[in-house]
Amino acid sequence: MYEINEITNKILQGDCLNELKKIPDKSVNMIMTSPPYWTLRDYGVEGQLGLEHTFNEYINKLCDIFDEVKRVLRNDGTCWVNLGDTYNNSGWAGNKEGKYNNQPINKGNKTHGRGRQKEYPDKCLCMIPFRFAIEMINRGWILRNTIIWHKKNCMPSSCKDRFTVDFEYLFFFSKKKDYYFETQYEPCLTQEKRPGGFIRNRFYNYDSKFNNNPEAYNSPRARTQRKDYNAEEYFYSPQGRNKRTVWTINTKSFSEAHFAVYPEELCETPIKSGCPEEGIILDPFFGSGTTGLVALKQNKKFIGIELNKSYIEIAKKRLRPWIEQTKLF
Repeated sequence: MYEINEITNKILQGDCLNELKKIPDKSVNMIMTSPPYWTLRDYGVEGQLGLEHTFNEYINKLCDIFDEVKRVLRNDGTCWVNLGDTYNNSGWAGNKEGKYNNQPINKGNKTHGRGRQKEYPDKCLCMIPFRFAIEMINRGWILRNTIIWHKKNCMPSSCKDRFTVDFEYLFFFSKKKDYYFETQYEPCLTQEKRPGGFIRNRFYNYDSKFNNNPEAYNSPRARTQRKDYNAEEYFYSPQGRNKRTVWTINTKSFSEAHFAVYPEELCETPIKSGCPEEGIILDPFFGSGTTGLVALKQNKKFIGIELNKSYIEIAKKRLRPWIEQTKLF
């Protein structure tokens, strides 16, 4: 069993389920991760997740990992999981040389091949993110939000019989009903249109349509004709509104990393809201280290687990300046 201090701001190399079993109970504040998607990538490493014959097998293996995640997570901790879907019988996007993005496909692995659930029709979305979320709930997790990651710069699709997919899911789970959460805000107008042409103004106490304060229901035209009208006063709120669940975030390229890097911006809000300063964020599928990088930038700590040694080297190089800076202080 590891001592938590000896693995803080470190990357553990190995199978994530085995490594998780060595981490003490209730020792991390938050989980932020993106597991390998089913049958969409071959990372060329023996024992990798995502090459299972069926999505049922994939989801069971994935949720077994999150059972261990739940054990190491504090009772006031939260868990954030980015997961994409797969079309049934979508197969591998390898080239004639048997490579994907210039990386060799592991043909020796018996599970290599086309992802197909025989009882479902070809070309059908497998609904893997929701099957995963339901199984997590069945295992005792509390699903607090389903967040839509909208990609304005999504990958174009040549498919002619469906629309281009420009979003993925980010699930926000908690371990218990009461947990650490810092409310996040986004810019907004102070006024919102209400049914019947009424206006709700956040500067006034609002109860209902029958509020005794008539100022709360002035029409927009009447308000703008007032001598004391100030557009900035009426339409700008410095705090903003409670952040919504559709996040428009462009994908970002990172030349040295593998091809499944999620952008820093996708991690920023969860880590701000889900982990206190000096808290520890665990990513059991660490990849190129984006979770750790955002954690360090926010004066927080990380623990990474990664199976692929080459990705660990990429992550170490990326994180080294921030870790050295942390040590200086």
